[in-house]
Amino acid sequence: MLTLLSMFYYICLRRRSRSGTRGEALTSRRAVESGQRAILPVSVEVEQYTKEVLDFSSHYGSENSMSYTMWNLAGVPNVYPSSGDFTQTAVFRTYGTWWEQCASAPPRFRRTPKDFYSLDYIELGFEEPVYPTAVEVLETYYPGAIVQILACSHNPFSQNQPTDVRWEVLWAGEPTKVLAPQARQFSPTIKHISFPTNLLRLEVNSSLLDYYTELDAVILRGVKERPMLALYKMPVIDMIDLSDSEEDLSDLGGPFRQGPDCRTGNGYFDKLPYELIQLILSHLTLPDLCRLAQSCKMLHQHCCDPLQYTQLSLQPYWARLSDTSLGYLQSRCTRLQRLNLSWTGNRGALTLNSFSSFMKVCGLSLVRLELSCCHFLNEACLEVLAQACPGLQELNLASCDRLHPQAFTHISKLTRLRRLVLYRTKIEQTAILSILTFCIELKHLNLGSCIRIEDYDVVASMLAARCHSLCSLDLWRCRNLTDRGLNELVSGCRMLEELDLGWSPTLQSSTGCFQHLARSLPRLRKLFLTANRTVRDSDIEELASCCPLLQHLDILGTRLVSAASLKKLLQSCPQLRLLDVSFCSQIDTRLAQELSSLFPSVAIKRSFTH
Repeated sequence: MLTLLSMFYYICLRRRSRSGTRGEALTSRRAVESGQRAILPVSVEVEQYTKEVLDFSSHYGSENSMSYTMWNLAGVPNVYPSSGDFTQTAVFRTYGTWWEQCASAPPRFRRTPKDFYSLDYIELGFEEPVYPTAVEVLETYYPGAIVQILACSHNPFSQNQPTDVRWEVLWAGEPTKVLAPQARQFSPTIKHISFPTNLLRLEVNSSLLDYYTELDAVILRGVKERPMLALYKMPVIDMIDLSDSEEDLSDLGGPFRQGPDCRTGNGYFDKLPYELIQLILSHLTLPDLCRLAQSCKMLHQHCCDPLQYTQLSLQPYWARLSDTSLGYLQSRCTRLQRLNLSWTGNRGALTLNSFSSFMKVCGLSLVRLELSCCHFLNEACLEVLAQACPGLQELNLASCDRLHPQAFTHISKLTRLRRLVLYRTKIEQTAILSILTFCIELKHLNLGSCIRIEDYDVVASMLAARCHSLCSLDLWRCRNLTDRGLNELVSGCRMLEELDLGWSPTLQSSTGCFQHLARSLPRLRKLFLTANRTVRDSDIEELASCCPLLQHLDILGTRLVSAASLKKLLQSCPQLRLLDVSFCSQIDTRLAQELSSLFPSVAIKRSFTH
């Protein structure tokens, strides 16, 4: 009990020291004692729309167009106050929970904080740094996805190298499901911060939504002079102040202090079996584990045990992770098997030296590595990975769009890879062919929006020849796959359960390629033929006959599919859970509602435009 009280008192002291400087406290105390109120400076509020979209994790649109891309968030509104599905808005890649139910979805990391909801993000730059007074997001379709708004101290348009980059949460909340998909202006009450900003970050979670959320514009309101509170109150320590969200990451793996001797004052806790204590500690979040290590020698030993760090997700702490904190964790991760560094290290937070050092020490047992949106990565980093992680089976480089094409050649050395995500990267044909030549155990491959691959038919042919165990393949927006390549692919990769051919304009139903696909893939569970105008009844009927395990089908935009063929599909595929018939000219709202009433277990999506 004494140990726990000592730990609580120590944390309280740290909280109190952070809540205000000594000078501020003395000044405020004099003001309170004299009954005087601080004078509020007069400052005009500035209203700004986004100047530039700086970074984002995903989008529905193409890399070489503006439709449904994040770049639509720059400037004044294009759609608001209208509601509906508009190409001029910003749309993220996924919605709902269907993607978590697919075979290609990896399991969630243990120890992920319960209040970390973010699945996607976008960073926006504004012209003038201001002290924010309000942030307004114009949502035009299926609102409710925003879960966090952050502000950064760094000016993204400054020519100087960023130093001491600081992020502050302006607002945070849980994912919500708004009953109506109509447009709204989302303007939550935000926290006041101590620095001016012209860099905002929106984080979203669309898992509760019935369709894609669409954003039209973001407005930043603020003043150029720092606002002062009318009456400064002395800091009061509250239990709420002890939450993880404000804790410095220096605690997250920092040099642990030696606590009191555990031989006294621990009751019977230290008599528990070592394995049982380890099991109890495995339920703590990473910051809590590191704080507990500072309480006493016995718990320090338990909390530093490498078996507590076989899985490590640092993504929730992306804003505070640095070379120093990664170095602190290094000695405890010698048995690390699964590591999530997604979103971390940007703007100089992580360097090549610290990343390389960590991987050389901790990479030997690594089987899964998540590095999506890690813009600090370069060719040298991938070379280190290839050398230090010989047993790596899963690698995610999604949206690492600043990696040089030559860097991807090193991935071919990871011959045990089974899952590889290269969504929105600059990989070129030579590199992907080299990877497919040597990584023949691949089961899950994502090449969505890889616009630098010149000939997808050649890639499909190589997949058919080398990767017979392939289970899922994402070719979203591949621009030159033809019926020849598709026929080779499905003939050679008959284990495929998921195939995304959305927005692939060179595939034509008249060649019979979709019927051949259905006959060749009896295990098919997910098929996206999004925006292929040529899909017809005969294709749907072949799917109904040959693919009884089908769960997800997207035929958005086709003009040649009737309600009769869809009814046959729904009758023949009892596991079907998602059917997107948006903008299908023969399926109006009435027919979609009729199908929904006949098959209530299926989510039949039909988007609209006002």
